[in-house]
Parts: sequence; structure tokens; C-alpha cells
Amino acid sequence: MTLAPRAFLTGLAVLAAALALYPIVGTGYGVRAMLQLFMWIALAGSWNLISGLTGYVSFGHVAFFGAGAYAGAILIAKAGWPWLPAALAGGAAACVLALVIGYPCLRLKGPYFAIAMLGLNEVLRALTSYFEGLTGGGSGLSLPTLHATVPIYYAMALAAAGVTLLTYLIITSRFGLRLMTIREDEVAAEAMGIDTARHKLYAFLLSAAGPGVVGALAARDQGYIEPISVFPLATTITMIVMALFGGKGTVWGPVLGAIVLFVSQEIVWARFPYVHQLLFGAIIAAVVLLMPRGVLGLLQTKYRLPRTL
Repeated sequence: MTLAPRAFLTGLAVLAAALALYPIVGTGYGVRAMLQLFMWIALAGSWNLISGLTGYVSFGHVAFFGAGAYAGAILIAKAGWPWLPAALAGGAAACVLALVIGYPCLRLKGPYFAIAMLGLNEVLRALTSYFEGLTGGGSGLSLPTLHATVPIYYAMALAAAGVTLLTYLIITSRFGLRLMTIREDEVAAEAMGIDTARHKLYAFLLSAAGPGVVGALAARDQGYIEPISVFPLATTITMIVMALFGGKGTVWGPVLGAIVLFVSQEIVWARFPYVHQLLFGAIIAAVVLLMPRGVLGLLQTKYRLPRTL
């Protein structure tokens, strides 16, 4: 970082210490709210890895969240796995899914890729509903009772931090520069000798891991999952809006977007419980229209902040 690196790192260390202590001094509601916030930071950041850096907009990224949730839940409920290894297995399952569909889907461009990802999500929802013996079908799958909110809080925080750190490492690397070249002009990138298919696939795999892990963690935290709850289009839309609001293609944009929109949604819901979705949607639409590059993109342009933010 070129912008007061020592002060910035000191601030991050203080924030990390405060978040680590919060479960000790915070309320039960506050801990669960922070757990949800960490989940959204990880999801928005993961979407940003493929869509923000390569320009391939995914409308079905919740498929990886759902795949990880079911993989982790099945291992916990059917095989008796501890929740942490099951969460890591959820991330691995999402990566395997991304590897299988990556080559055919990433050959598509623009709206065709977006539609293909949307279709993938619907296929997975149908499959989890069909295989009742394994997934519980439409009735859902219940997990053994476990009071582990605080450990899952820390695991979700690590997932959010891991996705953010990964984004920083990619953006500041030669690999990230090639991804952004693909985003700006894929034909020109190929002419420059960049293996665009391989680079897109690597970004796709990395973007799938985070949702898989947090999907499994969310399943363990809730203790019950069903197809309609882990494959909703609304989850993808929310992570997209958070990344766009904060600034796609940046390190801290998805983090900023997740924090502002999550807190705003909670406030609007508390004050206007019957029309909160309408008001929240109007606020989001206004901000995205007025700041197409997001809050961080606007600040980078106005104050010449480094792209590593």
C-alpha cells in the first residue's frame, strides 16, 4: 500500500482485535448480526473475483453457496463430520463444481454467460429437491443440534478476511493485471499472448471457494437447509449489489458495500417493516445510477487513491 501503510495496518490490527473480543462483550443479537455481515463480505468479495476482475457477470453465484451448504450439511448429518472440516469440504465441493462447468460456461460471453450461470443454479435446486434420500428433498435436511455460534463467528470472520486478502494479492499480482486486461478487451488480451481461457478458469475456481465455505458454515449455524433457502436468486442479487455499491474490481469495495448496505437494511427494516424492501431498493438504485463505479471508484477518481484499495 502507498497510502499511509503503517497507519492503515495499525488500524486493521486494532479492528481485528476489536472483532475478536466482540463475542465476549457483545450481545447475542450483535454476534449473530456480525456473523451475517462476515458472510456477506465473503460472498460479495468472491463474486468480485470473477465478475469485478474479468467482467464476466455471474447471476448464479449462489449455486456455489448452495453446493457448499449441501456438501457440508450432508457430511455433518450423514457422515458425522465435525463442522470445520465439513466447511472446508464445502469449499472444495464448490471448486469441483466450478471446474466441471468452468470450461463450457466461460466460453460464453456477456448475457449468455449470465444466463448459463442462472440456469446452473436452477439445475442444482432441482437436483437437491429430487434426491430425497441424500438431501432430504423439498422437506430439507436437519443437522444435529450444536450451540457453536461463537466458533462459527470466528470461522466466518476468517473466511471474509481470507477472501479480502486473496483479492488484494490477486489485484497486486501479474495474474490480476492479466485478468483486468481480459476485462477491458479479451480479444486484445489474446493477441498479447495471454491464455484467457486458463486465467478465467483460475479466477472462476477462486471465486467459488469462498461461497462454498460460508455456505457450509451458514448451514451449520442454521441447523437446517432446504433447496429454496440455499439457492435463492435474491442472494446472488444482494452480493452483486454490494460489490457494485462499494466498487467492483477493487479490494475494499465489496467490504464497504456489504457493511453499508447490511447496516442500512437493518435500520430501514427496523423503522419501516412493511415497506423496507421498496425503500431499500430505491436507495440502492439511486446510488448505483449516480455512482456507476461505486463509492470506492468515485473516491479513487476524485482523490487519486491507489487501485490496490
